Amino acid sequence: MQPILYEQHMHTPLCGHSEGEIEEYAALALQRNLKGIVVTCHNPTPHNWWHCMACDRQPEYLESIESARRAFAGSVDVLPGIEADWLPDMEDWLREELPKQPYSHVLGSLHPQTEAYRKIFWKGDPLEYAKAYFDNLGRSAECGLFDTLSHPDLVKNETPKTWNVQDVWHEIERALDRVAATGVAMELNTSGLLKSIPEMNPGPEILAAMAKRDIPVVVGSDAHSPTRVADNWELAYDLLRDAGFSQVSYFTHRERHDVPLDQARASLRICGV
Repeated sequence: MQPILYEQHMHTPLCGHSEGEIEEYAALALQRNLKGIVVTCHNPTPHNWWHCMACDRQPEYLESIESARRAFAGSVDVLPGIEADWLPDMEDWLREELPKQPYSHVLGSLHPQTEAYRKIFWKGDPLEYAKAYFDNLGRSAECGLFDTLSHPDLVKNETPKTWNVQDVWHEIERALDRVAATGVAMELNTSGLLKSIPEMNPGPEILAAMAKRDIPVVVGSDAHSPTRVADNWELAYDLLRDAGFSQVSYFTHRERHDVPLDQARASLRICGV
C-alpha cells in the first residue's frame, strides 16, 4: 500500500535530551511505510530553558533537516517543524518568531513538569494545578499560534497517585469546547505509555469527548530516539476507532490533511516485514 502518513512529533539531540540523527528517524519511517517525518524539536526561547534548543543552534537545526531531506529525497519526505512551549509571556515572542521559519507543523505544548511553567501556576494544590492546566489548554488554542496541541492531559503525570479524570471533568469539557471553537487539532501522543500513568495522552475519556466535538486528531510518537518512530500507532488507531473517530489528520506546510482511519492503519508496515 502507498505510504500516506507522517510522523508528526519527533526530536533531535539539539534539545539536549534526545538521541539519534534525523537520517535515522527517516530510515525508521521508511521501514514503517510512512510518507514522511516532520521534525519538531523544542523551540528556542529567549529564556534558554533546559529542555529547548539554544537560539544560536536554530540555523544548525534547519540545516540538518535540509541535509536529511536531500538524503531521503524520493523515498521519505523530511520537513521542518517545531514544538513550541505556551506560556502567557511567550505569546508575543512566538507570534513574532514562528512566521520567520518555514515550519510545516507547529505543536503547542504545555509542560507542567518544567520549572518555568510551575513558577507561574503551581500554588501548592495538585487539583487546582490540574484545573489551571486545562484552562491554559483552552488559552493555548485560542492564541492562534499552533496547528496541534500536544499531549493534552500531560498534567496527570504530575500527581499520578491521586489523579482522577472526573475530578477535573468540568474543566476538561470547558477546555475542549474552547478548542473545538478554534478548529485547532489535538494530539494522541503514544509516548504516554512510557510515563507514570501508562496510557496515551490523552486518555480514553478525553478522546471520546474530543470525538463528540469533532476535534481533529493527530497521532504523534514524541520520539526522542529513532526506534520510537510511529511507535504503537496501530494501538493508537484502535483507540481512536473505539473513541468514535473515523479519520486521523496530519499537517504539512501548516495545512491539515485528513485520512480515513482504517486506511491510515492499513498503510502501516511492521518493521522488518
